[in-house]
Parts: sequence; structure tokens; C-alpha cells
Amino acid sequence: MARYSRIFAALDGGNTQEAVCRRTLSIAHDNNSDVLFGNVIDSTAFNTAGIGDEGIVETQKEAIQTALGRYFRRSAKDECIPSVELKVAVGSVADTLESMIEPFNPDLVICGVRGLSNIKYAFVGSVSTQLVRNMKCDVLVVRPEAIEGVNYDEYPGEDEIQA
Repeated sequence: MARYSRIFAALDGGNTQEAVCRRTLSIAHDNNSDVLFGNVIDSTAFNTAGIGDEGIVETQKEAIQTALGRYFRRSAKDECIPSVELKVAVGSVADTLESMIEPFNPDLVICGVRGLSNIKYAFVGSVSTQLVRNMKCDVLVVRPEAIEGVNYDEYPGEDEIQA
């Protein structure tokens, strides 16, 4: 079985990010991996409105930390996960994600699947498809429905991790 020492996980700010986070930390725990979570805010709407990036990035980072805080707190206490970092940026989603991923040099990239309609997919494409095609490492695409309702005991709870 492949061992992953560096895992990049793309968070979408939507309904797939908890599943991606849980799967990422479970794999990181099993492999003693460093983790970088990345989220890209699509700049198209903000550029048109003339809104600055800095405030948006901080607001989004706080929202992700609130939504996934219990997982981040657990991972901080987990001796099997050397480091966990969260980066948020504004830009073209696919291009900005790739610029986040490349310097981290991961062994594995994890992202969520998003159910775009056929018409929307034809025009904007899929981030997961682009990652599968362009990354020089393994890519795991997580389907949230595949892990919904699963008791996630494979990733220890806060009380099970040595402080």
C-alpha cells in the first residue's frame, strides 16, 4: 500500500468539505502525514463588484475553522499527524488551487465531487476532473454520500488522542 507523507485537501466551502476533511484526517492519521487544506474563493463575482480580497479571505477562513473546528482541534492533538494548515485564497479556482498545491508537493490530493448539471459542467468544467488530469500524484475524489452516516471511529475522537 502506498504511504502518503504530504496530503493536500481542497475544501469547497459547501456540502462536501466535511466529508473531505474527515477522509483526509483519517488517511493522514494512518500515514503520519502532513496536511494542507486549501480553499479558493472564485474571484469572478468579487472582481466585478470591486470588493477587496483580504476581508473575504479572513471571513472565509473563519467560516471554515468554525465549520471544521472540531476536526482541526482533534488533529492538533493527534501525534500521528505532524501538521495541519489551512490556506484560503481568492482567484480562478483551478489555477489558484494548482498554485497552492505545487509548492506543497503532495503525495495525495483529496477533493470532493460536486454534482454539476451537464450544461454547467460543459461550460465551467470540474475541479475534480482537472485535478485528476493534471496532478502528478494520486488524487482521491470523495463522495459525501459514501461516508454519510458512517461512524467515523477509524479517526479517533478528541478523548482518544493523547494530549
